[in-house]
Amino acid sequence: MSFLLCLTAVCLLSFTADVEYQRGDVNHDGNVSVADVSSLIDYLVSGTWDDEPVNPSEPQKEIFTVNGISFTMVTVEGGTFTMGATAEQGDDADVLEYPAHEVTVSSFSIGQTEVTQALWQAVMGNNPSDFADNPQRPVECVSWYDCQTFISNLNQLTGKSFRLPTEAEWEFAARGGNMSRGYKYAGSNNIDDVAWYWDNIPSYQSGTAGYGTQTVATKLPNELGLYDMSGNVFEWCQDRYGNYGGEEPTDTIVEPLPNGYLQVERGGSWRALERGCRVFYRSYDFQNETVNVVGLRLAL
Repeated sequence: MSFLLCLTAVCLLSFTADVEYQRGDVNHDGNVSVADVSSLIDYLVSGTWDDEPVNPSEPQKEIFTVNGISFTMVTVEGGTFTMGATAEQGDDADVLEYPAHEVTVSSFSIGQTEVTQALWQAVMGNNPSDFADNPQRPVECVSWYDCQTFISNLNQLTGKSFRLPTEAEWEFAARGGNMSRGYKYAGSNNIDDVAWYWDNIPSYQSGTAGYGTQTVATKLPNELGLYDMSGNVFEWCQDRYGNYGGEEPTDTIVEPLPNGYLQVERGGSWRALERGCRVFYRSYDFQNETVNVVGLRLAL
């Protein structure tokens, strides 16, 4: 028993070299418990972890596989936030982002990455993308209607109820949800850390390697572990475009445009400048438009 206590003491004082568990708090619950000690001893004996320790502060993830292609959904805990042109935007705020208004969203899940060409191919049996040399690039050249067909097919294959995110859900997730640090871009105030956009794509010449979209998840993620919510491709939202306003704090779309054909897009793209990749930036397009700067991200 004395040997065990000494071994435990050594673990608790010095166990930081191989893994990032400070002071022996393996499960990150703020306390060192018998379970922590047991896990540490098992690690010293075997050199491996039987189970990956769970950090309760990290968003939960669920992996789905369709026809051999896997993708990850990240849980976003619901909350209330100020949507639109908040103070940190300064002079970059656009007229479409006013007025800033309080919005409440319920918990939902959102794709860790944009839908890749590989996943689209697995579900649809085709790849409409302009930049089709790498299946891990985001799918593009898909209309809002195409996305609805893709989602319908995906739901038949999985038995789930995937959909596009609402605009409010998209912005809440891009800001980092309840873990938000108030960044201008999705995960940083330095756009080059987190986004592929016009000023940092590897090539500016059409038809050459590095031109256009880039492989997903090659920049840093935001606070929720979501990749490319700034840059790479704009992402369709479920909402029709409309001006902010209304009497209810949960309203995100009011005063719909007369033709009713404009659909919200969010996130910026590889052809966007910095200003267009902010988490607040709003864009829109016709529902049947297909361009190589627009793709999608799933919600559930």
